[in-house]
Parts: sequence; C-alpha cells; structure tokens
Amino acid sequence: MTKALSPADHVAGVRAGDRRVIAKTITLLESRRADHRELGQEVLDALVPFTGRAVRVGLTGPPGVGKSSFIETLGLSLVGRGLSLAVLAVDPSSPISGGSILGDKTRMEQLAREPKAFIRPTPSGGTLGGVAHRTREAMLVCEAAGFDVVLVETVGVGQSEVEVRQMVDLFAVLLQPGAGDELQGLKKGVLELADVLVVNKADGEHKAAAERTRADYAHALSLLQPASAAWTPVVLAASARTGEGVDAFWDTVLAHKQALEKSGELAERRRAQSRAWLWRLVDDGLVGVFRNDGKVASRLPELEKEVETSAISAPRAARILLDIFARKRGSR
Repeated sequence: MTKALSPADHVAGVRAGDRRVIAKTITLLESRRADHRELGQEVLDALVPFTGRAVRVGLTGPPGVGKSSFIETLGLSLVGRGLSLAVLAVDPSSPISGGSILGDKTRMEQLAREPKAFIRPTPSGGTLGGVAHRTREAMLVCEAAGFDVVLVETVGVGQSEVEVRQMVDLFAVLLQPGAGDELQGLKKGVLELADVLVVNKADGEHKAAAERTRADYAHALSLLQPASAAWTPVVLAASARTGEGVDAFWDTVLAHKQALEKSGELAERRRAQSRAWLWRLVDDGLVGVFRNDGKVASRLPELEKEVETSAISAPRAARILLDIFARKRGSR
C-alpha cells in the first residue's frame, strides 16, 4: 500500500515539478471527501505565495472546431521555444453517472509525451458551463509547479465563457470556417468577452472560407465597444494541421499581456477575479449551510410542493425559508 503524502510532501513535490505529485494534489482538491479537501486546502495555502507568474489563457469553441488539435499544435510550438505548458481540459460529466470521457490525453498524444507539458483532464462534475468546480485551484497548483503557461480548455460555447473569463488573462474563442454565416446566431456576449477570435482549419479548400469568416468577425467586432481600454480584440485565421497562424496567435497573447501590464489592467483584472472567486465560494458555502439547516430542511419539501402546485409563489416560499433561517441564526 502506497504511503499517503504529508502536506509538506505535496508542497515539495509540486514545487519540484513532480508530475505524479501535481496530479495527486489536484485530485485531493477535486475530492468530495472532507479529509481530502482539508488536506488539499492546507497544501494550497502553502502554495499560493508561489502562484501568479504564469500566462493564463482560456480557450473555448463549439464541438468539432478542433480545440484539442489547436492546443496540441500550440503546445508543441511553446515547448519548442523552451516554455512549459499545463493544459486543464474540462470534460463534460454525465448527468446520470457523473463520469466523463477524459479523452484529452488521447487527443493530444504528441503533447502528452513532452516532458515540459502537463495535461490534466478534469470532469466538470455538472458545474455550470462545463468549468470544473476546482479548475481555479488546479491552475494555482500548476503555477506553483513553475509552468510558464496555463491553458484552460472548456467543453464548448455556453455559460462557460463567463466562468473561464473570470480566471484567465486572455480569453480566446475558436471558430469554424464559414461560421460567418452564423454570425447572427452567435451571442453578442461571446464577442464582448473574447480578447481573440481564431478561425481554425484555415488550410486547403477551407482557407478562402476561413479568411471570409475572419473578415466577417473583424467587422462585427469593430461595431462593439471594447471591454478593455488597453486592448482591441483581434480576429486571426490559423490551421492546427499545418501550424500556420499558430505562432501569430501566441504573439498576440504576448502583445495582449504587454498592453494590459503597461496600463495596470492585468493586475486589476486578477484582483477582480480573486474577489469574484471569493464570493462564488462564499455563495456556494452559504447555500450548503442553508440546505443543511434542520428547520429549513423540515419545511422545504412542503414548500416545494406548494410552489409546484401554484398554491404559493416561489418568491413567497423563498422568503419563508430565509426568515426561518434568519430567526434561527438570530436566536443564537
């Protein structure tokens, strides 16, 4: 039986870049067991001072757009430049079993073999938008391990844009050639959140269509007010298959980082993200405490049925439950 690692063992292993210990630490943080979570948080607290030095990139896009292929081509290019890369690839969980496919390592075979690359498939666990509940913590572990770049890949375009945007420095959206025809159907919010749009598969017979799509989206972006005063979003065309345009994407990432650092916006963005994460965790914790309160739990089934049958409005039922909870807390 393998001896359990102590908190000091976890910290030392992560700081040394030990892939096995990095994986074990992330597993601790993802665990639902209270003792695992407690140990994981102790380790994370010790690692936090060593975080914040990596370039944080979020990447999303519809299924079939070639996210994994693009990441592998980009990752191999970064490794070739002497950089190290951690990929946190969030896989969709089954709503029935809670399991996930976790196939990113098989889709990035070349990159997975690189000593300077670390790929961590993580089940979303049903979290809104497909961003794993502990993705932020996994990102901090990877930063403490010394990775130069941490890339978060989400399951697809949906609510995940907001989630991933709140944990990265640069948010990129991959598009299909010909997707300009679907421009009216793409949420305005996606364009407003993106720092970079990349039309992938810009090669062979798709190259002309990719360029037309790039021009369509560039025009659409020009009609929107940029979210950042220091950066105007750009649209690129690239091919994960040939590698064309992938280096230009990374140059854009670096240009974005330099622009935001110069204006002070990068530091403020990270501070705002940390505050948002704090309140997200507080909200989640309060919901748990609320649901587990004895008096609330005893009234909840009855009120749920009354709401279902329209005997009482949902706002009224919520007010009753909150009043019960507040009175109990106030009586202590």
